[in-house]
Amino acid sequence: MTHSTLLLIARILLGALFLVSGFGKLGDVSGFGQYMAMGGIPAALAWPAVLFEIIAGAALMLGVMTRVTAYALAAFCVVSGLLYHFDLGDQMQMTQLLKNLALAGGYLALSVTGAGSLSVDARLENREAAPAS
Repeated sequence: MTHSTLLLIARILLGALFLVSGFGKLGDVSGFGQYMAMGGIPAALAWPAVLFEIIAGAALMLGVMTRVTAYALAAFCVVSGLLYHFDLGDQMQMTQLLKNLALAGGYLALSVTGAGSLSVDARLENREAAPAS
């Protein structure tokens, strides 16, 4: 497989997590808001968080603003992991925290590599680089 194909697969896998999670929360945004409040985040931010998950997941999958989106998703993973899964006495929660941190590492890797040639970012760069006729 080519470098660009592997980057596309990575973007799809990493973006799908947030896209599916965001759509799943649409069924009970108020319940998600209550869960957020348990970590100290105002429940009123539930809708923005859900929309962020959906938009950022889709953007990553398509390769739109990949570097910025990847940084934002990495931060989201670290913050949510520390707020909701940092419990040294609970092995399951520590596993969830490590999962979040590992995902952040994947997003940071994408922020360094960029989206690759199979992306909206690449098409926009090619259009800007093409000489005007």
